[in-house]
Amino acid sequence: MKRSGPLLTLLAGLLVGLFMLSLNATTGEKPTSSYVKPSPSTKASPGTAPARTSAPPSPSPSRTPVPEGVYTGRTDDDSSAVAITVRDDKAIAYVCDGHNIESWLQGDVKDDGSLRLTGKGGASLDGKVKGTKEIRGTANVGSGSYAFTIGKAKKSSGLYRANSTVAGAKIEGGWIVLPDGEQVGILKRDGKPSPAPKIDPETGAVTVDGQQLTARPVTP
Repeated sequence: MKRSGPLLTLLAGLLVGLFMLSLNATTGEKPTSSYVKPSPSTKASPGTAPARTSAPPSPSPSRTPVPEGVYTGRTDDDSSAVAITVRDDKAIAYVCDGHNIESWLQGDVKDDGSLRLTGKGGASLDGKVKGTKEIRGTANVGSGSYAFTIGKAKKSSGLYRANSTVAGAKIEGGWIVLPDGEQVGILKRDGKPSPAPKIDPETGAVTVDGQQLTARPVTP
């Protein structure tokens, strides 16, 4: 009877162990384990987008507008006269030696103050505004190339043109009135060039073969 004590103690321990295992199974508890809470610095805030670095806006092209009006002057070699009239970003030019070489050209004025004009027979004129009252460039007419620097015209100077019929002949005339009052122009009768007669810059009146015509200011 004295040996039953240890057996009863062992049996009681087994029963307690079985009871604890059944209790964990029914409650769903799991053995505890170590847990490390994430630090605030590594935890992303909900709804926060990563910062973006935006590129600086591209600079807009600089604009050097050509003041509207008429620019007149002589070529650097003093052989011809040049006139350019500018209006609404359009330009018309006339290059004339007063004898037998002339060309009418036209084109656009660009935002940077440059202009590229073209005419018949492959004629061209490239220019650039300098400051507010001057255009420098080169005109290519026929086989010649003419550099020029011309200034904005005052009231007494300008660019004029006339088209009419006199005594059955087709008349085409172009005139450049320079700042000093000098006139350079060509008058064509049925396509044949000759020096143009003088016009009145105030009215544009001109007499051709005994008939009075009106030369009008040229605008684009």
